[in-house]
Amino acid sequence: AQARDEKQKDIAARVEAELEKVESLDEDRILRLFVNAVQSAIRTNFYQTDKDGHVKALVAIKFESDKLTDMPLPRPLYEIFVYSPRVEGVHMRFGKVARGGIRWSDRPQDFRTEILGLVKAQQVKNAVIVPVGAKGGFVPKLMPKGAARDVVQAEGIATYRLFISTLLDITDNFNADGKIVPPDAVVRHEGDDPYLVVAADKGTATFSDIANGISIEHDYWLGDAFASGGSVGYDHKVMGITARGAWESVKRHFREMDVDIQETPFTVVGVGDMSGDVFGNGLMRENTAKLLAAFDHRDIFIDPNPDPAASLAERKRLFALPRSSWQDYDKALISQGGGVYPRSSKEIRLSPEAQKLFGVGDSVTPQALMKAILTAQADLLFFGGIGTYVRASSETDEAAGDRANDPIRITGSDLRVKVVGEGANLGMTQRGRIEAALNGVRLNTDAIDNSAGVNTSDVEVNIKIALSVPVRAGDLTLEARNVLLAEMTEEVGRLVLRNNYQQSLAISLAQRRGLEDMGFQQRLMQTLEKRGLLDRTVEYLPDEIALTDRRKRNLPLTRPELAVLLAYAKLTLYSELLDSSVPDDPYLGRELNRYFPQEMTERYPDALQVHRLRREIIATQLTNSMINRGGATLIVRIADQTGATPPSIAAAFAAVRQSYEMVALNTEIDALDNKVSGKTQLDLYAAVQDLLLDRLVWFLRNVDLKQGLETIIAHYRDGIAQFVEALDTSLPKEGAAAREVRETALIKAGVAEDLARRLANLPLLKHAPDIVMVAQRAERSVADVTKTYFAAEDFFQLDKIAGALANIAVSDYFDRLALDRTLDSIGDAERRIAAAMVSKGATGPEAVEQWVKPRKAEVERIRAAIHEIANSGLTLSKLSVAASMLGDLARE
Repeated sequence: AQARDEKQKDIAARVEAELEKVESLDEDRILRLFVNAVQSAIRTNFYQTDKDGHVKALVAIKFESDKLTDMPLPRPLYEIFVYSPRVEGVHMRFGKVARGGIRWSDRPQDFRTEILGLVKAQQVKNAVIVPVGAKGGFVPKLMPKGAARDVVQAEGIATYRLFISTLLDITDNFNADGKIVPPDAVVRHEGDDPYLVVAADKGTATFSDIANGISIEHDYWLGDAFASGGSVGYDHKVMGITARGAWESVKRHFREMDVDIQETPFTVVGVGDMSGDVFGNGLMRENTAKLLAAFDHRDIFIDPNPDPAASLAERKRLFALPRSSWQDYDKALISQGGGVYPRSSKEIRLSPEAQKLFGVGDSVTPQALMKAILTAQADLLFFGGIGTYVRASSETDEAAGDRANDPIRITGSDLRVKVVGEGANLGMTQRGRIEAALNGVRLNTDAIDNSAGVNTSDVEVNIKIALSVPVRAGDLTLEARNVLLAEMTEEVGRLVLRNNYQQSLAISLAQRRGLEDMGFQQRLMQTLEKRGLLDRTVEYLPDEIALTDRRKRNLPLTRPELAVLLAYAKLTLYSELLDSSVPDDPYLGRELNRYFPQEMTERYPDALQVHRLRREIIATQLTNSMINRGGATLIVRIADQTGATPPSIAAAFAAVRQSYEMVALNTEIDALDNKVSGKTQLDLYAAVQDLLLDRLVWFLRNVDLKQGLETIIAHYRDGIAQFVEALDTSLPKEGAAAREVRETALIKAGVAEDLARRLANLPLLKHAPDIVMVAQRAERSVADVTKTYFAAEDFFQLDKIAGALANIAVSDYFDRLALDRTLDSIGDAERRIAAAMVSKGATGPEAVEQWVKPRKAEVERIRAAIHEIANSGLTLSKLSVAASMLGDLARE
């Protein structure tokens, strides 16, 4: 290697000397780009031969993309170009462990541009799973014109085989002992890189078994885990998993409008047909859906007044019918004035019912009718087909990158639906989504809505990797493994859909905070930009000037923008946790069990512990939990308040979550779906989130997390339970009355009594760790300290200050930090004063009285000032004064 490096330097110097002689600026630039490309290449199969010693017919070159001059953004970590007279292709990866589909592209002139757009979306989508984004595409070059379908398919499969085989030719492998085996005749200008997986995509939906066969032929370590979704795997269409995931978002949008679409009929327009995986499965989710109209690449379907039950039965029949189209729909079941019309028609004559529904004349072109469907007044627009149909008013059709649909594309401001569900990729441009959101449409992004498919594939691959351990050891036959995979289908689906539920909830909670969170969101974007991890222009996020304008107009970030921030927060935190010792912590290692189905954790626990991606899975699980529950700004918010690193914040997060048993509490709030109003449910989630954020800071400042999470959690969980038990006898009259009001309101809103009591306690629970700490140090019972603590709070009327905090509106980042620090100062002072009070032996009001007596004049002066602050309209400056006064008393 050293000798090779010396030779390369010599050659590069000679080339540079020759370049000095080039007179043309353009020629100099072109030649330098060629030199740069050669120097950015890190692997090639060029020197490999086949089994007969012949040079291979395809050339593959792997590039470290960031080294390539003038590379368009975003830049993957690696990309492999494959070239031959028969097929060309590219595979892009944003990380060492990356996954995504392989597309049969029909864009020979610009397939890299196509794949780059897809991998960008895939990178955001993969934030919920172990690997980061990847995408590949290939173009058959010798396809006979006008060939029959089976001939086209055969050539597509043949070129797909060549493309996949060539990718594996330059990929590292593991041997039976777990040691890296580099490919033959390949010089590696990088470290080990043994992880390559592929997935189905447009044109390759049935190719998974072919890819797995190639993997096995290469003796590749992943075996049939190389390509998910084959005959021995999870069939996404059979599971309906992508559509079910998108439906979690759809249900949340309606739920937050207090509409239960499982009970209440709702109108739908859409793109797709019932033979498609996403549209077909999506339109079979509810028996309340009234599909008014839909179109695909062949036909336009219209049903002005559908019968929900009868139309659902017919849609199910079409879904089960191989290669069905809207033309197969039983016309007798279509309501008056409806029909099915070929897109190839010159014009379409519409009934009065259809004219009224879409606001068009009696005769329209197919393009005009499809445009009218997209702009129809309906409850839901559901994307399940290929194409980009909505752009922003400020964008050109060219910016949408989908020339075929230019004639029918609309703008975000044209939409008249209440909700958009993006089951398909790239149904809208990001700017189109933002414009729609600013106009009141409820939507996320395709990466959020349809992530369940890629998530399922990820779980399948990791299950197969885990089960390869007992298979190799002879403890599990391949046939038995396949049976187990099938048995776990429902559990895998449940685990995946949980992510869809929580991600859409995380966006709703961020949206609920509105301008309050904008300062931290701005800080997050600035931090990521400084580290070169985010380009706001590429992701269509507002710059500093735009954010100032948003504040003036009282416009917080929209859901599509929040979705992007959520993904970037996860990708960044995942990387930081993976580079730390967090995945090796015995307690945090339990996250591994939350990823896999219960059958796996019970039957093959040892296989999970030696999983090759064990650390990555733990980091992913913890990342998802932290960002879903704490919000995209969690790390930047807590780091700025405490100076703590992401690994320390992760440990504190686990301590708070487990000490307060928040997993169970959030699960009980989940169960309130459609039982309480959407606002009430979000308020409850937000109360838990507020407690989490508040106590994260406390644990980071007051607890030595290095002593072991298990010990810390056991101590504080027991103490918090004792605190809750003591509340009934410890709260002053006003505090008890306030809790009673909260509890009564929750019961009235539809919450069960037991849960209502626990939720009513949430504002009080932030005091628990302070009280547990004082009890431990003073060697007093938690009950005694609780009684004294609240007596002191009542004495100073600090509960009134806490109740008035909601009236302090802060959107400025530094004001928010000042508020958080002030509240922390008050909490610290309360703890010190309570500790001083219980040190004399008395409890409750008696302990307060004994403590006040020797310093009565000063205490009464400060008490009077704090009472005035509590009763005169709270501001940040007044709160700061109160904190300073209490701090003076605490120091004494």
